[in-house]
Amino acid sequence: MADRVEQIELVEASAPISGEADRRPKIEEPPAVRLIAIDDCMIWAPAGLERQLDEFYQELLGFERVESDADEGSQEIVYRAENFRLRIEVVERPGDREDFRSVMVAVLSINEVARKLAEAEVEYVREKGLTPGADLLLLTDPAGNPVSVGEIRLAI
Repeated sequence: MADRVEQIELVEASAPISGEADRRPKIEEPPAVRLIAIDDCMIWAPAGLERQLDEFYQELLGFERVESDADEGSQEIVYRAENFRLRIEVVERPGDREDFRSVMVAVLSINEVARKLAEAEVEYVREKGLTPGADLLLLTDPAGNPVSVGEIRLAI
């Protein structure tokens, strides 16, 4: 097969490029954490744990805290993930739990989260699955809500 070398000639632009600022609205990058859910998740926490919840969900898991859109009478903390929001209703006296389903969170690196949890001295259990890459970190948030952390896997 013969080698063919073709030269590409560049054509000058018909209109000069302006240095004008882009006026289109900027789209913020989403946090690198996802909720494994079909809608926003709602859990509750007793009053007084706001700072610990911020450290847990923002610093350790990578959520972004946003303003609540709830009625003014209710206290709510809202954390934004890539796909949904985690809504925490702040109550004076916690009620009885109907179930113990965990908030399922997917992060980019489960090993990075495990390192952060160890540095923050947060207890967790690492559960190894039957299939490769099916590892989970099982823990509770400062309000006692069960949380399971998995890793985002890209299918090729």
